[in-house]
Parts: sequence; structure tokens; C-alpha cells
Amino acid sequence: MNAKSDVVYRDYIQTLAMDFLTVAQQAAIASYPWIGKGNKNEADEAGTQAMRNQMNLINMKGLVVIGEGEMDEAPMLYIGEALGTGEGPQVDIAVDPVEGTSLMAKGQDNSLAVIAVAEKGSLLHAPDMYMQKIAVGPKAKGSIDINLSLKDNMKLVAKALGKDVKELTVMIQDRPRHTELIKQVFEIGAKVKLFSDVDITGAIATAIDELEIDILAGTGGAPEGVIAAAALKCLGGDFQAKLLPQNQDEYNRCKEMGITVPEKALTIDEIVKTRDCFFVATGITDGTLLKGVKRKERCLFTHSFVAIGGKINNFQFIESRH
Repeated sequence: MNAKSDVVYRDYIQTLAMDFLTVAQQAAIASYPWIGKGNKNEADEAGTQAMRNQMNLINMKGLVVIGEGEMDEAPMLYIGEALGTGEGPQVDIAVDPVEGTSLMAKGQDNSLAVIAVAEKGSLLHAPDMYMQKIAVGPKAKGSIDINLSLKDNMKLVAKALGKDVKELTVMIQDRPRHTELIKQVFEIGAKVKLFSDVDITGAIATAIDELEIDILAGTGGAPEGVIAAAALKCLGGDFQAKLLPQNQDEYNRCKEMGITVPEKALTIDEIVKTRDCFFVATGITDGTLLKGVKRKERCLFTHSFVAIGGKINNFQFIESRH
């Protein structure tokens, strides 16, 4: 790109990211009345409809590649759904209107509305199944290998960060399936930070120094893995993954979605095949990364996170009054 086209690109990506910031904010606001009400389906539907309505106002040819199901599962934002005015750039959209629906329904922390957007054809079409993941921030980029044990990865990351391995903090979801990973961290003398849900937040935390997380490791949802990889691509971090089909139906689903070798280790550049992407999240309830929606007198306040890749490659926290 020459200097003139660089300016055009920055203006375009910044404008589109701000349009999607409004989308995430509206989804969080629509979900807000359902916090602690015990009805996650109603909250999810409210967030979904708010997202759909707002995205259809954006000048773009958008296609949902990571959504909440197939077309017959509407009103969820379904895989293959076209969004936008039909004018403007062609983009892939990965979305979760209420990430952490159970948390939100119980009034617990860490629920948020999340969206990742990239140029058309660049996001992995991941089926809704388990995915093994490991994530680190920019300072440890290039030091992870998902084919190695967590202990070996910790040694490599510690070296990249200039730390003693015992100084590392590893974020792991609190699930029985992660007992062995937790054991490895303790055996090497490092610290574990457990969380209940929403591993997207944990992946992003590795790229923000103030949150003091060095590695995210474990098994979680594949769609969330693609969104996390897009966020880390914008932040300059690193992410590797392996899909874990549990049966023949899930294996076949991978093939149907164009993943010819489902068990293959995937790098961040294979999951997100472009630098031209961005990630947006708005907190619904308070969490590690974001504050939740708050009401003060007649106004609602939101707290959002925007990370932009490509030629911009930055992030910002945004507090808004509605």
C-alpha cells in the first residue's frame, strides 16, 4: 500500500470497527434487563435481535461464519446468514451476542457480547465442538507449540518473557477435564488462575500486561476459539488449536465445513488468514476484562474493548453513556 491507500484503509477499518462497537453495545444493553433473572434463552434472544437489527444498518456485505446454529434455529444468528445493507465491503462475521449466558442469567461475572470481523473468506469455519487451545500475548509470540506438553510450553514461554517458569500464571477453566493441566502447573511451581466460563477473556488477558496472565490453556468451544484467535491477531499475540471431534458425526461435520484434516494442529494464521480484522466486546456483567452495564438515573453506561489489526494494530477501552 502507498501512503494514500494506507489512510483510506485506516479510515475504512476504523469506521467499520466503530459501527460494530455500536452493535456490541446494543446487544449488551438489550441483555441487561435479564441479568440475574434465571432465563438465559430470553436474554440470548434479546441480545441476538439487537445485534441483527444493528448489523443490518451497516454498509457491508456481511456473512455469519461463526454463529449460534443453522438456519432452522433462527432467531439465533445462524451460520450462513447474510447481514448488512448489501453495499460496501465483504466480510466474515464471528459472533456471540451473549457469551456466558448461564453466568449472566445467574447474575455472575464475565458475561459479554463479542464480535470478530475479518475480510471475506479469512475466518476458519469451525463447527460447534470442543477445541484444544493455547494462547499467549505478543511478548511470547512464536514460543508455543500445541503438540508439546503444557510444562514444555511453559518453559518456552518463560524463556521468551525473560521470567523464571515459577513466576508464570496460567489461566485454565475450572473443569474436571483440566485436572492434568492444573497438576502440571503446580508440579512446575507456577500459579494457576481458574475461571468458570468465557475463555475468550482469558485469551485476551494474555496480551494485556496489567491483567498478569501469561498463558491460557485448555479445551473449550471451537467457535469461541476462532473469536479469541481473531482478537489475539489484532493484539499481536499467538494462538494455536486442535479440533477435538467426539464422534463420527462431528468428524463428518468438520469435513462438510471444509476442514479436511480435523485433527491437524492449527496456527493463528490458519484460523485467521488475514491481518485485516478487528474484535469488539461489551461487558454485560462485571468481569476480568470489562465492567458490566450500569444504570445511573436515566442513563445506561457500557464498557467496551476494541482491538484493530492490519495497519493499525491497537486496542482501546471505551466507556459510553446511552
